Amino acid sequence: MSAYDDYAREKEAVDEQVSTGYAIAGIAEDLDGAVVRFVRGEPAPAAAELRLLTADARKYVTTLLVAAKRTAG
Repeated sequence: MSAYDDYAREKEAVDEQVSTGYAIAGIAEDLDGAVVRFVRGEPAPAAAELRLLTADARKYVTTLLVAAKRTAG
């Protein structure tokens, strides 16, 4: 699989979480990538985690997080 295919798969997974009502609650970086923690308050409280391995997907999540903070604040 190409690097773009890996990124596209991870981006799609992030977009799926966001489109189902989850919000990014935290990002933990390590040598293996990043673990993104998502939370959802409605309709039923839930949490999910997603490991991102590609640098482009980690940059994408960071962009989403910054955009959310700007619109909220």
